[in-house]
Amino acid sequence: MTTSTSRPTKSSIAARVARLPDTPFAELKILWSQLFDIPLPTHNRSYVERRIAFRLQELEMAQKQPQLLASNKMRIDALLEQIKPAQKVGRGELVRLVPGTVLTRDFMGQTHCVVAMPNGEFEYNGKPYSSLTAIACEIAGTRWSGPAFFGLRDGAKKQRKGTGV
Repeated sequence: MTTSTSRPTKSSIAARVARLPDTPFAELKILWSQLFDIPLPTHNRSYVERRIAFRLQELEMAQKQPQLLASNKMRIDALLEQIKPAQKVGRGELVRLVPGTVLTRDFMGQTHCVVAMPNGEFEYNGKPYSSLTAIACEIAGTRWSGPAFFGLRDGAKKQRKGTGV
């Protein structure tokens, strides 16, 4: 006679994962709905088995080592903070430039390089700028959209292809 515990043991999780290939797909669907907050996205059995196996292990790890989960979440949040969007582009779209990204543009026979800084600013010729537009205006000597000038908008790339600039 076996008794079930509220917390699955390592061996019970391993056993559940090992049984997944033999489990009828209808039962996998039910298990999916118990483990995930989204509807089953596909009927690809291999995919469903892998995702369920991963989720079972993930839930067990969260129970056994909550401090590890909290530590990992803090590390992930810190990394996400580093790659926050540098600026708005238009129509609500955001350009995501990782600090250290170098944008180059050949203009009037000269190559211009701009570096994205961690604070969301940009560096050009050793000077900090708050926007790409300010840099584009300085380079071109006239009003330019910075993201368009540096090719960060889809339309800008198409435009340049046709004009040969």
